[in-house]
Amino acid sequence: MVLDHGGRLNEAAKRWGISRSEWLDLSTGINPVGWPVPDIPAEVWQRLPEADDGLEEVIREWSGASPSAACVPVPGSQAAIMALPGLRNPCRVGIPEPGYREHGYNWRNAGHTTIPIGPEQTRCGLSGCDDRWLDQVDVLVWINPNNPTGKIIPPSTLLRWHQRLQKRGGWLVVDEAFMDATPAFSLCTQAGRPGLIVLRSLGKFFGLAGVRAGFVLADDWIAGNLRQALGPWALSGPARYVMRQALRDKGWQSKARVSLQQNMGRLREVLQEARLTLVGGTVLFQTVRADNPVILADQLAAQAVLVRVFEQPGMLRFGALANEKQLRQLMGALAVST
Repeated sequence: MVLDHGGRLNEAAKRWGISRSEWLDLSTGINPVGWPVPDIPAEVWQRLPEADDGLEEVIREWSGASPSAACVPVPGSQAAIMALPGLRNPCRVGIPEPGYREHGYNWRNAGHTTIPIGPEQTRCGLSGCDDRWLDQVDVLVWINPNNPTGKIIPPSTLLRWHQRLQKRGGWLVVDEAFMDATPAFSLCTQAGRPGLIVLRSLGKFFGLAGVRAGFVLADDWIAGNLRQALGPWALSGPARYVMRQALRDKGWQSKARVSLQQNMGRLREVLQEARLTLVGGTVLFQTVRADNPVILADQLAAQAVLVRVFEQPGMLRFGALANEKQLRQLMGALAVST
């Protein structure tokens, strides 16, 4: 079984008979104005990757990780999502719904039992928070901010969950693929605690999905076993080089956060003007509720606009826009489709 994801632009162009160059791809949640990759020195291509090239030090400085946290550079957080289930014997794993489906798929594929965790279980009432639902799982995977709703769980809550899980030897796996624009909510600074695992990636905020680069922060035991599972030279030399340079470029990061926030405000306005009901989002995507998401997605595709469909529950996710030309193309497609 292969799960559907955003992108797949070649497939859309073939299906709809529209040239690839005419499409507006809003299906991935990737920054369309990504970090400008410089020329890569020839020796980076010609030599095997060096583990002592300074990348881990750059990651620690950028993320604020403590010295007690072990750092594992990975070929995209997807590699960690696939490898982590193999580090535990079959157990019960909580998976947020809705959420990125690769998490549940890979834990089930490794023989674990997955338990869906919905908003109603994590909601706190007037009398406080009832965390007893955590006792039904040995591992909790959490996507923060959530994909596709954009909901953020505060670090204090996540750490409370982690503490309850860890008392039984449990894990909390936090996927922060969309966290870069809101670093104050990251758990990177808390990494190193037993059973706490934080996943990060260069794919979304930095707009570098093609380089397949990310990292995992965890305790020594988990990190050591993850390195062994991934094998030598898991992250290519060019990817390591690009990650070092991108994480150091804090000026670009600051400007990108401001630009993305401004552009996302305009996207929200356009979606509301089209009478679509916003569910939530981040600076990299906005999600709307749709009674017939496949039909609406097909109507937009007929106008060369590709969006991400979530059939259960019925939602569509619209990624960030690069410029006014793309904004006008979306407005035109919405005018015909809604």
